[in-house]
Amino acid sequence: MKKKLVSALLVSTMAVSAFVGCGAAADDTAATETADATEEQAEASTEDAIANLIAATEGTVNIDLWCSETEEYQTVMKKLCDDFAAQYPDVDFNITLGAVSEADMKDRVLEDVEAAADVFIFPDDQLEALVKAGALNEVAAQYTYDMNETDTPATVEAAQYDGKQYGYPFTASNGYFLYYDKNQLSDEDVASWEALTAKAEELGKEVGCETANGWYLYGFFKGAGCSLTENEDQSNNCDWNNETGLAAAESLQSIASSKAYKSYGNDDLLANLNDGKVVAYVSGTWNVNAFSEAYGDGYAATKLPTFKVNGEDKQMASYSGYKFVGVNAYAENTGWSMLLAEYLTNATSQEAVYEATGEGPSNTEALAKASSPALDALAAQSEFAELQRVGGNYWSPAESLGKNILDGKVSQQVLDDAVAGITQPVE
Repeated sequence: MKKKLVSALLVSTMAVSAFVGCGAAADDTAATETADATEEQAEASTEDAIANLIAATEGTVNIDLWCSETEEYQTVMKKLCDDFAAQYPDVDFNITLGAVSEADMKDRVLEDVEAAADVFIFPDDQLEALVKAGALNEVAAQYTYDMNETDTPATVEAAQYDGKQYGYPFTASNGYFLYYDKNQLSDEDVASWEALTAKAEELGKEVGCETANGWYLYGFFKGAGCSLTENEDQSNNCDWNNETGLAAAESLQSIASSKAYKSYGNDDLLANLNDGKVVAYVSGTWNVNAFSEAYGDGYAATKLPTFKVNGEDKQMASYSGYKFVGVNAYAENTGWSMLLAEYLTNATSQEAVYEATGEGPSNTEALAKASSPALDALAAQSEFAELQRVGGNYWSPAESLGKNILDGKVSQQVLDDAVAGITQPVE
């Protein structure tokens, strides 16, 4: 079992008493002096807390960090960890990087919380399960920046559970949209799935979306007007087997029946993208480098296409989300792990992550410097996106439903079976 170290940094408070004037007659000069004094006290308290942590540190500080397995992530995180260690030359750090897909992070951590990484990056939809399992340290105080002042309110709030903060905002671009090659496709071609598949057939190329994946499949049913929500006990409510749901499934079946339409997993997508086959595909910022390299000066991105349901154009919806850095409740060196988490999520680090991976920052200063076709497309799609909040019983039935649609097996019974699986009680 790891020893849970409650350091001076973790338990110290950074609250600073403000000097309050006697009544509203205090002039601007007094107010300025008060603000300056408060800021100086805060800086001194921060320095004291970190100095106390350094003084209390003996031997090597071991920190395990789990982050995305992609080369871009591994490279930029290694540099950031080296830069962090360089800030404290009197401390001997051993920061080890592990490669774990963010989609699998919760499951990997919960296999054995005490043996899991001290610091790890995870998507917002995993927060509740991690908190309930006792896997996350509460962020009770911060020492190098205040996320409430530096990050977008939505990302800060998404990292809270029962009024407590459990994650450090890291990125604000965990959603999906349409990448396309503008040298081969026009704005009109990418506006609807019907137009897109028709043009791709004409070109002898491929377009598509990973339909047999509930994360993407949701976008068609939600766009058509259906609903999927999570209950307090983590079971689901779902009405995809109503008349609208059946019409949406039939529409998607029609789109997927095009010889140009493909439902690739990420690895197959990248392989075919590199072969020049794919001219448009639904994906996210994690693949920005792959698409920009494949399409060259034709690289472009836009919101998701519309699709026809009962003859009416419907905008495909999507899930949006954020990523956080979390500190394990059983971290070997809690104080240093929290300081590392802060460093990885400050403005400079988020900017470096954006430059390396294309993922949009949650820090407003870093976000102001970030601009790309992918982030613009994500912003355009945000009007039709919402946070993913769905119980675990959703994924397998949704995958099966997506496969049935791809196989041309759409019927009321197929939808009834899918909804029965999605809404089954949680054991």
